[in-house]
Amino acid sequence: MSAPDTRSEPWGRLSALTPARIGLGRAGSGLGTHETLRFALAHAQARDAVHAALDEDRLAAELGTLGLDSLRVASRAAGRASYLLRPDLGRSLDAASRTAVEARVKAGCDIALVIADGLSASAVTAQTEAFLASFLPLSKQHGWSLSPAVIVSQGRVAIGDEIGALLGARLTLLLIGERPGLSSPDSLGLYITHAPRPGRNDGERNCVSNIHGAGLSPAEAAARAAWLIEASLSRGLSGVALKDESASSTSPRLAAP
Repeated sequence: MSAPDTRSEPWGRLSALTPARIGLGRAGSGLGTHETLRFALAHAQARDAVHAALDEDRLAAELGTLGLDSLRVASRAAGRASYLLRPDLGRSLDAASRTAVEARVKAGCDIALVIADGLSASAVTAQTEAFLASFLPLSKQHGWSLSPAVIVSQGRVAIGDEIGALLGARLTLLLIGERPGLSSPDSLGLYITHAPRPGRNDGERNCVSNIHGAGLSPAEAAARAAWLIEASLSRGLSGVALKDESASSTSPRLAAP
């Protein structure tokens, strides 16, 4: 039996429009039992997402069904505890992984595709296949060449700069599990960095975030990413200088730089 809705109007109507915790009511000086338990569940799901390990075999198999080759690497963070306590270690490859990426270098590519577990392996598992299923046809339409999908264990956003530079890519597209919220433990983020190289800062990237069931759909995220990538490659930049105008009918190739 579902819990009775004790929230008064207009909170009952408003709460149906958002997963945010609004108009919760109270029992004395605290929350009611239903909302207390709901909060505890969301908190547990967020913690589980942070500590969960990425199922790399499953991800590689899904990439294979999409026609993508993959390469598995790791950051310098030796494990999850190290990753959480030392963010710097998650921003660069360990020695063996660097050698493995260097061995895959051929003649460069337009896009280095990097998939990192980040702070939610659950997000990578839940959203990556659907996003790529929408993005790959758009990439083909534009004629972009992609690297093998580089699957990174214990990776943070900046690790895409090193990988992109090693692969000789014009741009890095990095998919990563975002820090879980109390209503979205499986939210995926995308980071686009033009001319990737170690030392790039966050102001030099474009981000498409909040990709999950109750947020941005994978198909819409793919369309936004494709617009940003086309604009980035044609204008030779990314980050704060590149605004997302994907809702506009104006082609980025015709817009002023």
